[in-house]
Amino acid sequence: MGAYILRRLLLILPTLLGIMIINFALVQFVPGGPIEQIIAQIEGEGDVFQGIAGGGDEVASGAGEDSVGRRGLPPEFIEQLEKEFGFDKPPLERFLNMLWNYVRLDFGESYFRSISVIDLVLEKMPVSISLGLWSTLIAYMISIPLGIRKAVRDGSSFDTWTSGAIIVAYAIPGFLFAILLLVLFAGGSYWQIFPLRGLTSDNWEELSLLGKVADYFWHIALPVIASTISAFATLTLLTKNSFLDEIKKHYVMTARAKGLSENRVLYGHVFRNAMLIVIAGLPAVFIGVFFSGSLIIETIFSLDGLGRLGFEAAVARDYPVIFGTLFIFGLIGLLVGILSDLMYVFVDPRIDFEKREG
Repeated sequence: MGAYILRRLLLILPTLLGIMIINFALVQFVPGGPIEQIIAQIEGEGDVFQGIAGGGDEVASGAGEDSVGRRGLPPEFIEQLEKEFGFDKPPLERFLNMLWNYVRLDFGESYFRSISVIDLVLEKMPVSISLGLWSTLIAYMISIPLGIRKAVRDGSSFDTWTSGAIIVAYAIPGFLFAILLLVLFAGGSYWQIFPLRGLTSDNWEELSLLGKVADYFWHIALPVIASTISAFATLTLLTKNSFLDEIKKHYVMTARAKGLSENRVLYGHVFRNAMLIVIAGLPAVFIGVFFSGSLIIETIFSLDGLGRLGFEAAVARDYPVIFGTLFIFGLIGLLVGILSDLMYVFVDPRIDFEKREG
């Protein structure tokens, strides 16, 4: 197992390098860089994309002299901006400098926020961790018992109506369900039960420890429900199908023939084998909830998390934030892949990835 982990760790470097090369190359062809953003703000246009959408090619071509001449800004000012942002160097040199800084864990500073990328990520992390952690835990706590129950009562009326409810929940878009929750329970048109925005109340610092915990869960309830609703279907049906496959095997029949109780058969023999793929995939599920689908939920519930950070950085062409977060999250994703393999071995020590590779 040690050799397998070492090989996986060594593969991280070329994989990360490939991710950074592809994205850096793509960014070079995207119109409207950070300098164009600043020019648009100075000219009072608000956003560089207004010029692009209007059909003009002034900003799409970059910060060249023709663009500057049309905008009436002095070339010296543009040259100063290019030097400040490092665009006076060729792309290859900028890319190599960026990689060297990343090797030293220096991810730079945001162009527009005057804060380091690491501090910015740490500032937004609590929101995304809250959504990812609680959504994953709730999904597992409900889906596993429900899936086991459905497997035991396969074909019954309980199995039928729960499958229908799960499919309906899966079919509802997360953003639509989030809006429905706001309308019903956050003062939209009916009840004002939950707060409309934020992760904590304005007076959170003045609350007692118990009050802080209650306030936190009060604010996170609706966003977590909205981000969890679609996860039930996959986990529940995966659990059910895993149990059904194991129940039909000969060792289960042998255990029942020995006179073991149904609970002993299910939870003493079937559970470990059936739950292998479900439990071992926990890290990947958490990362999936952590990174994906958070932008819309955070926007609807006015939560300032990593989803909105990435979107705003992409719109503003804040390259240090874009590439810094891409590198950090890419590294986390690759490490989680290794952690998932280790979870397989932890759940079932009989699994040996080295023999499989051989």
